[in-house]
Amino acid sequence: MGYKDLKFDKDSVFLVTGGAGFIGSNLCEAILEMGYRARCLDDLSTGKYGNIEPFLSNPRFTFIKGDIRDLETCMKAAEGADYVLNQAAWGSVPRSIEMPLLYEEINIRGTLNMMEASRQCGVKKFVYASSSSVYGDHPVLPKKEGAEGRVLSPYALTKKVDEEYGRLYKTLYGLDTYGLRYFNVFGRRQDPDGAYAAVIPRFIRQLMAGEVPTINGDGRQSRDFTYIDNVIEANLRAALAPSEAAGEAFNIGAGGREYLIDVYNQLCDALGTKVEPGFGPERKGDIRDSNADISKARKLLGYDPQIDFAKGIHLAIDWYVKNL
Repeated sequence: MGYKDLKFDKDSVFLVTGGAGFIGSNLCEAILEMGYRARCLDDLSTGKYGNIEPFLSNPRFTFIKGDIRDLETCMKAAEGADYVLNQAAWGSVPRSIEMPLLYEEINIRGTLNMMEASRQCGVKKFVYASSSSVYGDHPVLPKKEGAEGRVLSPYALTKKVDEEYGRLYKTLYGLDTYGLRYFNVFGRRQDPDGAYAAVIPRFIRQLMAGEVPTINGDGRQSRDFTYIDNVIEANLRAALAPSEAAGEAFNIGAGGREYLIDVYNQLCDALGTKVEPGFGPERKGDIRDSNADISKARKLLGYDPQIDFAKGIHLAIDWYVKNL
């Protein structure tokens, strides 16, 4: 069963922060398609107006341009919301190493503002984006909640702090919080451009343009690449999860493990091209290998990813071929 079969009260209002971003805009679209109301809060610093433009004519969609670093804005956005899906954050490990102060302001203080606004406004469920980067230098695979190492970047630290606040807001204030540790999400609307673009859309764009992509490191690093629809399902299932599961963090992956060089070769095959990649230095702060144990999310959230990597990569390529 996918997320489209999930049922909420018919007048439910979802606030999606970072709703003009890659994951956020897909969440807004899914919520609207299911017949519920979606309220998007985004300052458009990394999100794109074009991602939400198709929704503006829908009477069940509201766009609020604002910054989660401003508590008053967060309070106005959360008023009357039943569920908050907090995706607003700045991603990218390398960029966080360059801008640690900004990451603290947005990813920690901004998330705290949204938790506090949700508490004061009586929001039923607060679901927020965490990251597999919290596992840091812990070497064991698959990654399992409760076995974290030392974080390797400011970005990872911000997500670790968010999880601690999530736990406290449940134990101290009774706000049902659910942290979702995303494992390398990919799919439609993911930005292929810029120095900090995610690897799959960047490779697709470069291969389509006849350019030579660069792989950082030897290409033998592995990731649990997770298609966007699985992440939509995880957010909506968390919004329906029992209070007994709140205050916790959950791995949200596909449960697979793909080596980067193999992914690159699959992209070449799917696009009908053969370009030998370049190889660059490893990126500071990156985890070498990543693979999610999703048993906790299965048990407590009912999370059941429907799309594996092989299917997801073809869906993603189809979207980029049509939209780039």
